[in-house]
Order: sequence, then structure tokens, then C-alpha cells
Amino acid sequence: MPMVTSYELPAANRTWSDEYEVKRSRFIAVARRVSSEEQAREFIHEVKATYPDARHHCSAFIVAVDGAQPIERSSDDGEPSGTAGKPMLDMLKGSSLIDAAVVVVRYFGGVKLGAGGLVHAYSHAVGQLLPQVARVTRSLRELYTLDVGHSDAGRLEAELRGRGIEVVDVSYAARVMFTLAVAPGGREELASTLAALTSGAAQLRESGTAWVES
Repeated sequence: MPMVTSYELPAANRTWSDEYEVKRSRFIAVARRVSSEEQAREFIHEVKATYPDARHHCSAFIVAVDGAQPIERSSDDGEPSGTAGKPMLDMLKGSSLIDAAVVVVRYFGGVKLGAGGLVHAYSHAVGQLLPQVARVTRSLRELYTLDVGHSDAGRLEAELRGRGIEVVDVSYAARVMFTLAVAPGGREELASTLAALTSGAAQLRESGTAWVES
């Protein structure tokens, strides 16, 4: 499968929660952005500590891995196998969110829901919450640097931004150093644009890659 170069993830430093009730059982869904499997498990433990008297703390998460397929994990946490974690993970996958974790806390209401009822309840709890999650887009960018004289810097920066080229950084020393970001495979077009703007004077230098959020 091709490497992922762009995906949606929850906004940083926020937590979302919602509650759903069926046959006196309370289902509290909580979602947050996570950047590693370890961080996801820390989030799950945090939710367990917040609701220590609940019977179940079922979970699912998807975490991006550079150069590989995302890590996907789920847990039924004592519910019958396949009735909680997998339906939750399926909902998360269907939302297209990555670097996301969701925990559904269940307070048992005394009425058994059956396997089908549990699948529906956990799916509904997550499906009700995910549309509330604010999203950002994370895209892989190739980075390039170039330096120009101070007299040309202002005009060049305005021209670059006007053409939709991402100017990641501008640093001033004896000359002005620009760091530019383009989508993978965009070097040739960037070089052509710069050649036109600087009469061939500016030379691009590769500066690695980085993930950029927008």
C-alpha cells in the first residue's frame, strides 16, 4: 500500500466526551488525540482513573507510523469478545481519523443487552461523539532552503506566498534564508518558479521532510 502523506487527526490539547443511555446502562464516550501507542494507553488509564467505579472501559485507537501502516488496537475490557472494541475501532476507521483514541465507559444498568445490543450501543456511543471532534490535516512536506540578498527578500517572499508556496521560516543574517515546504514531488515546479522569480540566481537546497498541520 502507498505511504500515507496526508491525513486528518483531532485538534491538539483537547478532549471530547458525550453520553448515551440504553436500558439504564450509561455509555460515556471520550476521545483525544494521541501520537503513539504509549500515549494512547496513558489516555485509557486516565479515563479509567476518572471513572473507577464503572464496570467496563472499552477502547480503540489508531496511531500513524512513519513509513508504515498505522497501528490499530482495541479492547473489549471484559465485554463479550468482539462486542465493544472492534465496533469502536470500525467507527474510528470509518471516520478517517488517525492519531486518535476513544474510550467508552459503561455503567451497567442491570439489564443485559445481548451481543447485538452491545455492538449497537458501543458503535452508537462512538458514532455520536466523533462528529464533535475538531479536525486538523497533517501533511508530509519536502523542505528546501535558499538564500537571497536583503534587497530581494521582501519581494521574493510576497511572490512566493502569492503563488501559494508555503514559507515555513525566514531568517536574517548576512543574507536572508528561506525555508520552503512543498508536497512530495513538487521540487521541479518549485525550482521552475524560483528560476522565473530570480532570473535563475536562487539555488534550492534539500532540507529533509517534515509533517505540517493546517
